[in-house]
Amino acid sequence: MKRHLFVTYLLLLLLLAGCTVSSAQGAAEGASSEATVSIQNKGSDTIVNLALAWAERYQALHPETRISVTGGGSGTGITGLIDGTVDIANASRAMKAEEIDAAKANGIEPKEYVIARDAIAVIVNPENPVNRLTLEQISLIYRGVITNWMEVGGDDRPIVLLSRETNSGTHVYFLESVVRLGNKSDKTIFAPETLLLPSSEGIISEVRDNPNAIGYDGLGYVTSEVKVVAVASRAGEAYVLPSAETVNDGKYAISRDLYMYTHADASQAIRDYMDWILGPEAQAIVTDLGFVPVNP
Repeated sequence: MKRHLFVTYLLLLLLLAGCTVSSAQGAAEGASSEATVSIQNKGSDTIVNLALAWAERYQALHPETRISVTGGGSGTGITGLIDGTVDIANASRAMKAEEIDAAKANGIEPKEYVIARDAIAVIVNPENPVNRLTLEQISLIYRGVITNWMEVGGDDRPIVLLSRETNSGTHVYFLESVVRLGNKSDKTIFAPETLLLPSSEGIISEVRDNPNAIGYDGLGYVTSEVKVVAVASRAGEAYVLPSAETVNDGKYAISRDLYMYTHADASQAIRDYMDWILGPEAQAIVTDLGFVPVNP
């Protein structure tokens, strides 16, 4: 009888242990299933370092959220938004009308957020004696009309033109606002000899190593290895260096808004993230990385 009771007791213990393990596994699996919300964020190389810093900080505050950030250019991010493979598209230019039409044709209504502002710095090698240029001079340089540094007060050296590639929002902005001087009817393109580089870091590296080079880059990417040129809107006006202050007060001529685009019916997790980006903690990171906050 005692043996029978012992066996019964042992079987009961094993059954309870099995239930406990199953319950623990079920709880763990349930927690895992609700633990992660995945957000795909892609696009502008100008914004990528800022987006990475934001993602890292937000994930520390919200461990249930996983944010994947990649670059590739504004056009790449916007294309991903249109075809539904990207949740948030980073862009250093506004979406074009034809891109918005393509998105709508695919059943997607884009929602635009201005998430920061940026100055585009015109940069030269530190050995170059040229310290300032007018917008018109920069335009003529990139059109291939001015081809020697001597024509703008420098040494007798050929000018080597550097630009971002055509899928870059910075390329598009610089072409429209500087090369074409904001003239929408002007169809001028960069001079054929312009070297197109795939990244902001590539522009910095080439200008650093080439005393004849001129390039442009978002202010947040500029390092002490290159020299920033002061820019005047017109001949006879003040030459101004780019900074948060000169962007905010409108004195620096080459500045722009930076954007993120989502679906208008984005999930609550994405809307929460965008609200955080426009809040004080995320906007402080904007300042730390050399950009201009939208809520200073």
